[in-house]
Amino acid sequence: MKKYLAIVTPSMLLVVLLFSFISAKQPEHVKIEHAKKVQFPQPESAEAYFPDIHKRRLTDAIKKYFDKAVKNKQIVGASVAIVKCDSIIYSGGFGHRNIALKNKVNSETVFRIGSVSKGFAGILAGIHVEDGLINWEDRIVDHIPGFKLANKTNTDQVTISNVLSHTSGLPYHSFTNLVEDGLSLSTIAGRFNEVLPLDKPGSIYNYQNAVFALSGEIIERKTGKLLKDIIQERIFNPLQMETASASYEALQESDNVALPHQKVRYGWRSKPINKKYYNAVAAGGVNASARDMGKWMKFLLGNNPEVLMPKVIEDVFTPVVQVGGRRNYYQRWPGYNSSFYGMGWRIHEFKDDNTKGINKVIHHGGGVNNYRSEIALFPNEDLGICVLFNSPNKLAKNCIPELHKIIEEVLNIPTKEVFKTSLVAL
Repeated sequence: MKKYLAIVTPSMLLVVLLFSFISAKQPEHVKIEHAKKVQFPQPESAEAYFPDIHKRRLTDAIKKYFDKAVKNKQIVGASVAIVKCDSIIYSGGFGHRNIALKNKVNSETVFRIGSVSKGFAGILAGIHVEDGLINWEDRIVDHIPGFKLANKTNTDQVTISNVLSHTSGLPYHSFTNLVEDGLSLSTIAGRFNEVLPLDKPGSIYNYQNAVFALSGEIIERKTGKLLKDIIQERIFNPLQMETASASYEALQESDNVALPHQKVRYGWRSKPINKKYYNAVAAGGVNASARDMGKWMKFLLGNNPEVLMPKVIEDVFTPVVQVGGRRNYYQRWPGYNSSFYGMGWRIHEFKDDNTKGINKVIHHGGGVNNYRSEIALFPNEDLGICVLFNSPNKLAKNCIPELHKIIEEVLNIPTKEVFKTSLVAL
């Protein structure tokens, strides 16, 4: 390799000084624009500060984890995305889209994500709150006049916040069967008077699908558009989620889809994709790849204010009601302390043995048509993990804490430290 000696002449020095003087005299708005770029750097810039050795170690460890699960027939296929700050530091696929054809899963393979769709509904509501079209405390009956509970007092009290936080006062999973039977939300909305409420709205938590999906029905009525198109325009397109969709037809058109599978005596058998929950998109009708979900998590960590300001995202993540009990799988994760529900998201608190403090995790799981999905954000670490499966399995219950542990062990340093100099350097 040739070496060159840099020679600086007096004329060159004069040009440098002149340029520095001109730069210092630039209008204030130029400096503000530059500051915005530093605050929201491009993914490639920040990713350069994630050392290759850590990438290789992380890739090897994740491959080992999922290859073992595929070999032991615990799962058919899986796709994974991990985000740190504003970068997807890992995305990849394992196993098969169709066990009979042995075609491989990759980071662009599309899965149904089930109730992880509820997080999209919460954010979409936040977008329209920011637009001024709706408010969190709007009454459902004001937007859907046909909505009825067993008594008028309760009917008049149920708000958008209540349906998004599962605090309508109705029993657990009221009329989920009607959603799965394919009835329209308008029809279902008028039948809730057949169900006796357990308490007044806002008092108790009971997980719902049918009532929750009314949040999407309201946005459709306010905009005059179908929810699948609204999500496409307001979330998928601006975030460049190129394979994401919210309809059965769009999933059928994709040439890289993981089929659902069911367990049989000696392994797995593929099943057809069904149309359940595409009539209630907000509750469970989103399709996406791991790569898409990586872009989604980058946004949720505050990197796309042009889509929704971080302050409104914080509102979506703010606890509305505490979730009791100790039987849910996430309540058995190491260090678990308590759980709450916000607007389409679970908010967990975990004890931090190192700091003796509390760490919050924003989380949701999903299951539909024999697909399983898990997503979790660790705000204190600027970290996101998402795993998509095309088979029901036990691994899904613990993949988030296990992958989080792998990330910590593989990097062998606090995850905050990996990127701590990136913004300064930029």
